[in-house]
Amino acid sequence: MSGILDLLSSDMGKALISGTASQVGQSEEKTSSVLTMALPVLMGAMKRNASTSEGSAGLMEAINGKHDGSILNDLGGFFGGGVDQHVMDDGAGILEHVLGGSQNNVTSALSQKSGIDAGSIMQILKITAPIVMGYLGKETRQNQVSENGIGDLLGGLLGGGSAQPKQQSMIESLLDGDNDGSILDDVAGMVLNSDSKKGGLGGLLGGLFGK
Repeated sequence: MSGILDLLSSDMGKALISGTASQVGQSEEKTSSVLTMALPVLMGAMKRNASTSEGSAGLMEAINGKHDGSILNDLGGFFGGGVDQHVMDDGAGILEHVLGGSQNNVTSALSQKSGIDAGSIMQILKITAPIVMGYLGKETRQNQVSENGIGDLLGGLLGGGSAQPKQQSMIESLLDGDNDGSILDDVAGMVLNSDSKKGGLGGLLGGLFGK
């Protein structure tokens, strides 16, 4: 199985880097650097959410609905004339509900590492989030993954080998939204802040992504 970073070395990845760089007014080199760091973090956040039955159900609902992978079919068209506001709003919603209170941590870390201002980082993340969801949707369909297997798929897309524990540690650190060393309460906060009528985090994800 290809990892999420393999996307960047493909023709599709080159279109993503070029289009995103043009959209935010940054160099392709810096944009590529940000994406190399951001894609595993976003995928890791989704893996964290999928660790609960509610979260995995919400992701599958999103994948089976709006985020089926079709966004990847024509990234040239996606970026042509600029990314529209609907896409940016969609990306902002995904970030809010996947990263929760960790958005500032992630944005600040990526800004410091890349030398790109936080506003541009957030723009890059908003553009990237729907594409990551689409990539997950495509891989889920191609590998015929069920709800019970979505966590394993996400782990595979993050990559294996000796580098994974270090990468996972970095991701968990970034996702610790209140800087207390634990991501568990941040997940709980996301559930508590969700609309209880939608059934917690899973319903929140499904309701957002299924729009």
